[in-house]
Amino acid sequence: MSQMQTTAATDAPDSAVLPTRRSASARRDPAPAGPTVTPPSGDAEAGTLAEAAMTAALGKIRGRVERVTGLLVATPDGLVLYSDTRGIEEGSVEDHSVAAMAAAAIGLATQFTGQAKVGAPRAAMFEGVSGYVGVFPVEGSFLLVVFGEPDITMGLFTVAARQALSLFQQAILRLRVHTVRAVRRAYFEQPASTDAGHVQDHSPGLVREE
Repeated sequence: MSQMQTTAATDAPDSAVLPTRRSASARRDPAPAGPTVTPPSGDAEAGTLAEAAMTAALGKIRGRVERVTGLLVATPDGLVLYSDTRGIEEGSVEDHSVAAMAAAAIGLATQFTGQAKVGAPRAAMFEGVSGYVGVFPVEGSFLLVVFGEPDITMGLFTVAARQALSLFQQAILRLRVHTVRAVRRAYFEQPASTDAGHVQDHSPGLVREE
């Protein structure tokens, strides 16, 4: 609907003034209807705790699954989230480069499997002269990169890598459950707002200036 601009005449009566919308600064925000949920700790601290938990989980997975020499978690666009690649032979692993290439590998695999009419890729596996590396999409939110030791078959590496993938998915689930419980605990431990019973409707509308 087009807006019409009008210029009021100087001799117009007060009753002819069009109703106007009161400025935002003149309105009062409604009081909260209940307790405000505050996370158990700050965002930075919560992120640090999550990072520590996931890094510890990667270390445990690496220690439990034979044939796996390193793990790295990246975002779908190739940013490093967590990694445990220490001690891999043939020089140190550049985590950021590996994360970027993992995203590129899954992108190419998506195009390849699409053209081959075999559906979305579940993994991209590579065999090198000094070991193996596999990339696994996880829930559309993560890429899990698994490094395997040399002198094994691709079949053995695939089994080991999928064991690591299963353990990683379990670690994600445990972290989510812990986070939900912490938020629920923080919610119920907060006192109810004293203004909850005095909520008034201050919906914006056309009002006449006093």
